[in-house]
Amino acid sequence: MTDNGVNFNFLILKNMMMKRTHFLFHCVVASAILIILASCSVRKTIELSLTQATDNVSLFAPGLISTSGNERDMAISPEGNEIFYSLSTPDNKMGALIHLKKQGKKWSAPEVVSFSGTYRDIEPFFSPDGRKLFFASNRPLYEGDNSIDYNIWYVMKEEDDWGYPAPVGEIINTDADEFFPAVGASGNLYFTAAYQDSKGYEDIYMSRLTTTGYQQPVSLDSAVNSPLYEFNAWVSPKEDMIIFTSYGREDDMGGGDLYISRKNNTGNWLPAEHMRPGINSSSLDYCPFMDIANQNLYFTSKRGINSDTVKLPVGIETLRQISNGILNGFGNIYLVKL
Repeated sequence: MTDNGVNFNFLILKNMMMKRTHFLFHCVVASAILIILASCSVRKTIELSLTQATDNVSLFAPGLISTSGNERDMAISPEGNEIFYSLSTPDNKMGALIHLKKQGKKWSAPEVVSFSGTYRDIEPFFSPDGRKLFFASNRPLYEGDNSIDYNIWYVMKEEDDWGYPAPVGEIINTDADEFFPAVGASGNLYFTAAYQDSKGYEDIYMSRLTTTGYQQPVSLDSAVNSPLYEFNAWVSPKEDMIIFTSYGREDDMGGGDLYISRKNNTGNWLPAEHMRPGINSSSLDYCPFMDIANQNLYFTSKRGINSDTVKLPVGIETLRQISNGILNGFGNIYLVKL
């Protein structure tokens, strides 16, 4: 038996069945998503730099990763040779994890990763050793599971590919939604949930990993969580820094902003600070990821084109051009040097 009570034989059988049928499912979902990626998929390799961030916030890989589609949830492997992000349709009814892998000095074109494309998979996060990829998904936890809530899953790194996903266990995955996993070097798991004991509408929780497995999740203290919304937290490997989104605070610039907190010498979280304008905007800014090696902050933002620069009254061609452009108000991935 696995740690969440799922029959192991069923998982093996399901894995075999999924491998046989995955190509068909993969094509159905990917056909809707890869229209956006078609322009770059014709190239076997592409050039992409992870060291070009500046003090000014800028789009990451415009036209390649940040497109007119709905992109979010950036994650880079500790070795710096793999990139994951989420791509979904505008209505969020279909989506998948998109994968790029470094090949020499260049990168493979974005593709739906081998284990995704059937269910709604979002929010990838590498373990600090790079051996596991955690993510949130609405895939069934067990045979006959008809629930549609999101749970935390992980997949192990194999030689040249990724294995088959498994749930982290029932102490974490409940009837409620669990989102945005983040893992420290200790194995402690941080995630977003709205439980009955939450301090606000959504809280950031932490579950310690011990020799007996994950322990009961605990809501982080009031230095991080508030009576409002806190969600989508990136945590450093040493678990001494956290970057997250909160919505509705007095200094919120509009749609939800990024905040940062560090631990003091006694191991307690200091009151979270609002990250500077430019990083935060009047739109929703969320899903942070810190590339520690290059000191780059990646995050998702729904900021669109500056309407003040558009000549009024607008015509139909202008509206179509904006709607089909990168800054159309859907999610894009941005980066900045911290």
